[in-house]
Amino acid sequence: MKKNERGEGFLRTEQEMEAVDDLRDMHMNLIPRLGDNWNQHSLVTLRRQSISRILYLDWIYKKLIGKPGVICEFGVQWGGVLSILTNLRGIYEPFNHQRKIYGFDTFEGFVDVTAEDGEGHEKGDYSTDIFYENELSEILNNLESSSPLSHIQKTSLVKGDASETIKLWLQENPFVAVGLAIFDMDVYKPTRDVLEAIKPRLFKGSILVFDEFSCTSWPGETQAVDEVFGLSNLRFEHYPHQPNCAICVIE
Repeated sequence: MKKNERGEGFLRTEQEMEAVDDLRDMHMNLIPRLGDNWNQHSLVTLRRQSISRILYLDWIYKKLIGKPGVICEFGVQWGGVLSILTNLRGIYEPFNHQRKIYGFDTFEGFVDVTAEDGEGHEKGDYSTDIFYENELSEILNNLESSSPLSHIQKTSLVKGDASETIKLWLQENPFVAVGLAIFDMDVYKPTRDVLEAIKPRLFKGSILVFDEFSCTSWPGETQAVDEVFGLSNLRFEHYPHQPNCAICVIE
């Protein structure tokens, strides 16, 4: 068995990993032959796990509708979640130009790891390609161009250590409320720093999402939540097909 890409331990058999590799090869071979509707036809290789992820984010986004505030994702990596959120905004709130989405990431992997994060994690883990943030910006702008009010930029990337960049972002966006904050930085320090920083910008009804909550492989995230809010002060919900994830609505 092999360790999966999320670093969650030995979750897949060799047979499952071989099936994933085979499907990737089929996908790469098929894409050039799909013609003008390549994006729609490429769904033929969409795996159950990816569909579950989309349904999970749809479940979260529906909880946000009818509430004010921007969306912040802390820990973007390749930008799959930002892409889905941009599309969901175009579906559910095409004219809500105030529903801006911000993605925070170093794009160079972890700035550091601490004792609170347990073993098996290193500085620089989960980095992307050099200057990938420029490519991701082009992708997100392209997706947004298909929605109404496309002349208003509503999705932005904030590069750097979120422990530091969140301070400047808050200064540059005074009195902007955070309606949805997604935490996928995995490790303790930036998670704690950002939670502390945005706490005054949350309101009753704000949604917090944690991608490694109560996860033995990533203990730092839950410790950060406990230190800033106290676990007993929050009511958590869990989506059945996302084992490591939890959300809470500020009450």
